[in-house]
Amino acid sequence: MTATTTTAPGRALPVVITAPAAVWFEDGWTVTKRNLIKIKRSPDMLVFAVLQPIMFVLLFSQVYGGAIAVQGTDYTQFLMAGIFAQTVVFGATFSGSAMAQDLKEGLIDRFRTLPMSASAVLIGRTNSDLVLNGISMVIMMLTGLAVGWRVNSSAPEFLAGVGLLLLFSYAFSWVMALLGMSVKTPEVINNASFMILFPLTFVSNAFVPSDTLPLVLRVFAEWNPVSSLVQAARELFGNVGTAPVPDIWTMQHPVVTVLIGIAVMLIVFVPWAVSKYTRISAK
Repeated sequence: MTATTTTAPGRALPVVITAPAAVWFEDGWTVTKRNLIKIKRSPDMLVFAVLQPIMFVLLFSQVYGGAIAVQGTDYTQFLMAGIFAQTVVFGATFSGSAMAQDLKEGLIDRFRTLPMSASAVLIGRTNSDLVLNGISMVIMMLTGLAVGWRVNSSAPEFLAGVGLLLLFSYAFSWVMALLGMSVKTPEVINNASFMILFPLTFVSNAFVPSDTLPLVLRVFAEWNPVSSLVQAARELFGNVGTAPVPDIWTMQHPVVTVLIGIAVMLIVFVPWAVSKYTRISAK
């Protein structure tokens, strides 16, 4: 930690002036710990967060898997990257609902009275959701292994796939945090988020190949950022097989597309969300 030590007039003890970057980091870490402790004290939040992806894995692989054929690969291998992407995207909604709930309960007013960075609350919120998504990923992967999913790539590629999924969820959580601060009640954020998330996840290549969709939906799916995330995860996990890949730039270069999308979300929505929070806390 960078600091400058000076001696206060009339005192023998030194006064430590902490650098702004260190203060920002410490404030963010403090709020992150506060949110993680909250999850620990409310284990039902964690339970329901991991039950949904388990349900989707079992539902699609065991119930619908026999009726859905994918050219060039087994449906379970095809499915799991889609489930991973859906889960991390859905998991990002916790940031929005939590911010809306904090506003409703007046917690933001209490934070305003503390000598802390304006962005610390948002950083703590998105960081804790990243941890929650990481736990969900581990549970999902264990469930996938139980139903026959396998990683057919190298260890670095596998870790890159996991990192890409979590980084996308972190960037998207800033989008949902902004949405959570823009609605009137926590109930509204649930309805608003599902109106965004259902088209993104289900009109994509997550559960069926995009070339099986009608023309308009196929074009939407091929340019859908979630489709790029799913395709990138399939390639990094070695689950593509010989399945044909659409001749679209986003599908031919999915990893680059996802990285560009992550950068855009962070560049646009991090300062936007911080600015929104600053205006709200100043009222």
